Amino acid sequence: MSDSKGKVELIVNGKRMDGRSADDLRDVKIQVGIINEADGSAYVEWGGNKIVCGIYGPRECIPRHGASPYHALIKCRYMMSPFSSLEEHSRSGPSRRSNELSKVIREVFENLIIAEKFPNTQIDIFIDVLQADGGTRTASITAAAVALANAGIPMKDMVSAVAVGKAGDMLALDLNKLEDNFGKSDMPLAISNRDKKILLVQMDGLLTKEEVMEMVDMVEKGCEKVHHIQTEALKRFYQDGNEKVKW
Repeated sequence: MSDSKGKVELIVNGKRMDGRSADDLRDVKIQVGIINEADGSAYVEWGGNKIVCGIYGPRECIPRHGASPYHALIKCRYMMSPFSSLEEHSRSGPSRRSNELSKVIREVFENLIIAEKFPNTQIDIFIDVLQADGGTRTASITAAAVALANAGIPMKDMVSAVAVGKAGDMLALDLNKLEDNFGKSDMPLAISNRDKKILLVQMDGLLTKEEVMEMVDMVEKGCEKVHHIQTEALKRFYQDGNEKVKW
């Protein structure tokens, strides 16, 4: 909705454009084990986002000279499909944005995966965004965590991720695309479930110290809800009689 001057109104009568309150998540659905050929996989629908993640490994490191005798190499490739969004970054092939997000997602899991169990190998995380609606990096981290668990990759902790920002003058959890594009700030965070460690934090826009502290608290509560959805998705997969190799 926009006013007479063409400015987008993100908050109307205390509610966001999609009817949510400040601390409401969009609908999140997770399906486990959707790629038969992968060692682990997950599909996430988060609002308008549709993301698939496949895990391959531990497997032979290619090229071999890049292998470490001390731990597995964690590799990540994040990619947006050309049809995922009308924005300029959704062209075919890698881009500066996809390279950046591949890097930050890889670093999240380098801090979680117990890579020393698998020397001279690599673990590949492939993420494809089929449809984008704001918050793809946090939804991708959430999907990758479930896919790694499905692959039986040992991790120190589970991780969930949610973005928070300012929609108009209101602090709002889980920004959608319009709020991300026209809001005043955006801060995606990834938090480990048990230890509550912040594994990813990025920020766009200006925020006060008090706003940042309040936003971190909002994300912690949001991540608890996401973690529950992740856990229930994995439970459903194995309760249905599906099995994956356990290391």
